Amino acid sequence: MALALLRSRSTNLAISGLHSASRRFGSKSSALTDSSTDELPLSGVRVLELGQAIAGPFCGQLLGHFGADVIKIEPPSGGDPLRVWRELDVDGTSPWFRSLGRNKKSVAIDLRKDEGRGLVRQLAAKSDVVVENFRPGTLEKWGLGPPELRLLNPSLIFTRVSGYGQTGPWSSRPGYASVCEAESGFRSINGFVDPETNSLSGPPVRPNISLGDSVAGLHAAFGTTEEGSQGKTSGQTVDVSIMESMLNLMEGIVPEYDRKGKVRGPSGSSVTGIVPTNAYPCLPSPSTPSSPTYIIIGANADTLYARLMRPLYAQNHHRVARQAEIEEAISSWTSVRPAEEVLAVLEKAGVPVGRVVGVKEIMENEQVKARGAVEDVWVGKEDNGWNVKMPGVFPRLEGSEVKTRWAGPDLGEHTDDVLINELGLDANELARLRRDGIIG
Repeated sequence: MALALLRSRSTNLAISGLHSASRRFGSKSSALTDSSTDELPLSGVRVLELGQAIAGPFCGQLLGHFGADVIKIEPPSGGDPLRVWRELDVDGTSPWFRSLGRNKKSVAIDLRKDEGRGLVRQLAAKSDVVVENFRPGTLEKWGLGPPELRLLNPSLIFTRVSGYGQTGPWSSRPGYASVCEAESGFRSINGFVDPETNSLSGPPVRPNISLGDSVAGLHAAFGTTEEGSQGKTSGQTVDVSIMESMLNLMEGIVPEYDRKGKVRGPSGSSVTGIVPTNAYPCLPSPSTPSSPTYIIIGANADTLYARLMRPLYAQNHHRVARQAEIEEAISSWTSVRPAEEVLAVLEKAGVPVGRVVGVKEIMENEQVKARGAVEDVWVGKEDNGWNVKMPGVFPRLEGSEVKTRWAGPDLGEHTDDVLINELGLDANELARLRRDGIIG
């Protein structure tokens, strides 16, 4: 008994910030709360997700994974555009959506119609958080902005993700992640350097993901739980800008420019001012003889460098001045050896090293398997469906068994359940609303 109590107290302390958020949110009990979330830190928190595509829905995914009851509002005709982005599964739905939409309830309501917006107002009155990523002013135009919804629910937290924020001369601009990454300065430091100008040689290189959206979604989830932990009785707005979220990742670039006039440019596969940390070529793998093989070595700490090479340049500032010489020496050594040999030698020496791999290798990785970092999640009916592998949601919280409860749902899968159990509508009213195109 004493041990169990101690373990319980330890768990509560470890996630006390999120539990306090749950207490702040927790006055809105739900008839549809999943009992499997009872031990999760955001259990009892109701989130109304009005966003679509990536940034807002990624925030909703994170909140839902840690126990929040997320109701996702989608247009009846087609739903979230992400449902048909990139690869489509046998049912015509993107596996990506099944991942990003996990642990959410899909309710199909047409926000362009007055009666649809009325249903959303009623749901907002029973919610703790609204998450949205429309262009600023859109919800106000529909009568669904913070002033209108807080008349019904004064404690409502409004988490808003947009390109440039809710204020300022650029607030009304459409803000896609790619553009905001450029305006934040992020794109200017990604690519290969022109040695004559020290600036980009050709166009900037883009990571092949919507990084700005996901980073903004992380900021939005963090801001939501922070706001929820404050214990305030009046609702507040969490204002997340994609541009500012990316600016938040720019490390010392702003203060270095301010104090030293230094403009950091691109650095290819290395990083400015830290040596050696780079990608180095190895002999092609026998299984893919036509594809280049690279490993990453991160021996930038002085002690690690001493394990990698004869320490002629014992401190980093000495190595920065001789970067080309050091990089050439490392490349000359790795390029005549297979990656397996390089990895074995450097791991034995205690030098951080890793292979540049693709998704196939990730799925087969022993560390990924040991920690369950990729989940199998069932899609479809119990007797007629399939598994989809998707990355887990992190971080891991000691004492909480956090797993995906269900994959992203079919469009409108929960419309009837939510409107009946939460708003008290009957079958006749649902049939009329569906006939009139209000719900799907």
